[in-house]
Amino acid sequence: MSANRTSRTRLARAAATVVLSALSLTACNDGAGVNDEGSVGSSTAAPPSESVPASEAPADGSPASSSSSSAAQPVPAGSKPAANAPATNAPATKAPVSSGKPVTCEGSNTKTVAAPLNRPVNHMLLTVTNTGSKPCYLHTYPALRFGEAQAVPPVLKDSKPQAVVTLSPGESGYAAVNLSAADGSGSHGRTEKSLTVYFHGPSGNESVGAGAHPSLPATGVYIDDSLNVTYWQQSMDDALTW
Repeated sequence: MSANRTSRTRLARAAATVVLSALSLTACNDGAGVNDEGSVGSSTAAPPSESVPASEAPADGSPASSSSSSAAQPVPAGSKPAANAPATNAPATKAPVSSGKPVTCEGSNTKTVAAPLNRPVNHMLLTVTNTGSKPCYLHTYPALRFGEAQAVPPVLKDSKPQAVVTLSPGESGYAAVNLSAADGSGSHGRTEKSLTVYFHGPSGNESVGAGAHPSLPATGVYIDDSLNVTYWQQSMDDALTW
C-alpha cells in the first residue's frame, strides 16, 4: 500500500510541474515578455519611410514628385503659342509712296547746285533735285540772273525736249549754261560771284514761286555776251550735249 501511495505522489508532482511550466510559458507571451525580447523584435521591424521636406510635400498627402515643381516642362508639338506672344514673322512696314497732283518745280520744293565744268569748256551744269513729297514739273528753261543783271540769258531753241521734264521726289533734272565764247570772241566779259535761278510756269513767260540761290566758286565765274542756257533735260548727258 505504501508503495502505491508513493507512486501516486510522484505522478502528482510531475503533473504539477508540467502545469507550472505551461503557466510560465503563457506569462512569457504577455506584454512583459515582448519587452524583455524587444532586441529580437527590432531586427525585423520595417525601415522608416524616407523623409520629404515640407516645401516639397503635397498638401493632400500624396507622394512628392521626384522632379522640382519649378522645372520647365516641354511644350507639346501641336500646342499653340500664348495669345500675347510677340509675332516674329510680321510683315515689314512699307515705306510711304509719294502721291498727289504734280506741282511746278521752284525754289521751295527743290535744291539747285551750280557746277562749273572743264568740258565742255566755259560751261556750267545746273542740277535741280526735287526735295518735296509730290512730283514736280520743270517747265521750259531756267531764267538766270548773274549778279545785278537786268536781262536773262537766251535759250538754245534746238535743245527743247519732246516732253516736259517731270521729277519724282528725290529725282533730278539738268540744264547746261554756256558762260562765254570758247575762242574769246565774246564782248563785255566780266566775273560774277552770285547767281539766282528762277523757274517758269507752264506758259514759259513768267517766273513762279521762289528763286534758288546756288553757290558759285569763291573766285566767281567769267561770263560774256555769248551767255546762253539749254532747256531743262531729264538726263545729264542730254544737257551736256549742247
